[in-house]
Amino acid sequence: MNYTKDEVIQYVREEDVKFIRLTFCDVFGKQKNIAILPDELSRAFEYGIAFDASAIAGFGNESHCDLLLHPEPDTLMPLPWRPEHGRVNQMFSSITYPDNTPFECDTRNLLKQAVAYAQGKGYSFTFGTEQEFYLFKLDEQGNPTHIPSDEAGYMDIAPEDHGENARREICLTLEQMGIHPESSHHEVGPGQNEIDFQYADPLTAADHALVFQRVVKTVAHRNGLSADFSPKPLETEPGNGFHINMSLQPYDENGMIAGILNHIKAMTLFMNPSPDSYKRLGKHKAPGYISWSPENRSQLVRIPASTEAYRRVELRSPDPCANPYLAFALLIYACIDGIENRLALPKPANVNLDFAEEKITSCYEKLPGSYMQACEAASSDEFIKAHIPAQIISVYRTKEAL
Repeated sequence: MNYTKDEVIQYVREEDVKFIRLTFCDVFGKQKNIAILPDELSRAFEYGIAFDASAIAGFGNESHCDLLLHPEPDTLMPLPWRPEHGRVNQMFSSITYPDNTPFECDTRNLLKQAVAYAQGKGYSFTFGTEQEFYLFKLDEQGNPTHIPSDEAGYMDIAPEDHGENARREICLTLEQMGIHPESSHHEVGPGQNEIDFQYADPLTAADHALVFQRVVKTVAHRNGLSADFSPKPLETEPGNGFHINMSLQPYDENGMIAGILNHIKAMTLFMNPSPDSYKRLGKHKAPGYISWSPENRSQLVRIPASTEAYRRVELRSPDPCANPYLAFALLIYACIDGIENRLALPKPANVNLDFAEEKITSCYEKLPGSYMQACEAASSDEFIKAHIPAQIISVYRTKEAL
């Protein structure tokens, strides 16, 4: 909405906004917030709002626990599911130390730095996301089950598709928040759904990816369902993907793909940050090999069919547990590395690797097969060390034991 600080204060007063949620996320991308009253807005803009960082994953311990949230007025958006009178709005917030030094584990700020780096090199990125999720029934006590909301399949319609009304409400809610989905449909798995987003600048796309999960979970609950974004909710069914589409100006498809393929093994820890992520990879069209193809959906990277104006690169390995700020930042750096250093692009894999013989698949390097392997690949990689703070790497390495 591109509000200024003064315009936010005026909007809050005129629109009967009673609570403003200052939103941020931990290093794993889990959304957090503090709600303040309108009288505190001026102080929040000028000085920030303090919070205890020791209780936030990856933010520190009791010896260094005071951090400040600084709301960013151009991210103001309503929460339409809250009451009409006494409205609730939210703003994404940057995080600093008490002396206003930027907090190094503010992953949203890390993406800002990546965007600035790209702009300094003359590149402008846009991202479009596709997130999959399951809708499950609740038990008599209102707790989530693993019973799918329907038994429909890919792009089925009502009455087989029971998620149609929920998807409609999700899309309408997003529009009320100033977020514009592109399409929605039933996915392959029973009770599995997907909603795709229009392209946006990296920071906006990452913000919307976070908001999207919150909206889906809220709407699902209002419809007597539970939304599950985990990478492998059902052992024998397709997992949930977080497909990331990228474009840039000036466009260099070969350089982008080469950079991604060169760094994906080390980046996988941040694209697939759950031990369960590795139950999804290599199954049901989720890639397991480091490969690319112009169209083949069994590959890690593909070039979706499109007109020249919509030409893009799609990365298919991430899942919805990924922190979008970290994922997008790493992809920006990887693409630029591929372009600037003219990394060699391997031949396309124009074969379905899900069913190919070993003599074919043995020619391709595999993605990490477990969370431990992903940790090892990231920990020893100079590219990761150059772009991800050591504290974040350390927290990700210890996550499996948490």
